[in-house]
Amino acid sequence: MKKNVLLVGVGEMGGVFARGFLKIGYAIHPVLRDMSIEDVAKEVKEIEAIIVGVGEKDIDPVLEIVPRKFQDKLILLQNELLPHSWKKHGIEDPTVISVWFEKKKGQDYKVLIPSPVYGPKASLVKQALESIDIAVTELDDEQQLLFELIVKNVYILTTNIVGLEVGGTVGELITENSQLTRSVADNVMDLQFKLAGQVLDKEDIFNAMIRAFEGDLDHKCMGRSAPGRLERALKYADELDISAVSLRKIYENYKIE
Repeated sequence: MKKNVLLVGVGEMGGVFARGFLKIGYAIHPVLRDMSIEDVAKEVKEIEAIIVGVGEKDIDPVLEIVPRKFQDKLILLQNELLPHSWKKHGIEDPTVISVWFEKKKGQDYKVLIPSPVYGPKASLVKQALESIDIAVTELDDEQQLLFELIVKNVYILTTNIVGLEVGGTVGELITENSQLTRSVADNVMDLQFKLAGQVLDKEDIFNAMIRAFEGDLDHKCMGRSAPGRLERALKYADELDISAVSLRKIYENYKIE
């Protein structure tokens, strides 16, 4: 019997995952905007996994309506994920991957460092991505996953937000703007710890971020999502009563420009 995977969100990143699963013999069934997981599932039997490939701004509406019987089949790959991102929807045990490869329109994917994954479908994700030469590390427990998610979030938010101020590459953040980079990263870590309800070691996280920088020192800091990421971070900071001085200073400078 053919093995089946549903793909919610047929974008650049979802396409990479689809390619990997096709390579190891799975059929991919897209769930488009005008379709529901429940409706597609009625037509597709023996569903092995559901890849949620929508952007981080669109993930809540998707998770809100996932039928309970499919929750342990979910594979989440968005930036800015933390455990509360899925638990607030009553989802306890998804598979979550911290993606460390990029895919831009018209270009093939580029791997920075191995992508860590944890959850019931972790081995399957590893098999699919490694079939197309994307390195994956399978994690041992939820605590390791939390650490890796925070590292990725600190990387994304720090590079994007510092990039609003100075532009350039991640390599230049180390060589030319190290003080600003550290102060922004500290603000972001304070925010992440509050959102996660747990304080981790800042030096371990910062050093892990630097190792990710070294995976592609020429990576551009500021993407088109940078302003929205800064605004979202400050919204959380206001709600959680976090000073986030460096973030607010950059926001004021960015608004003036």
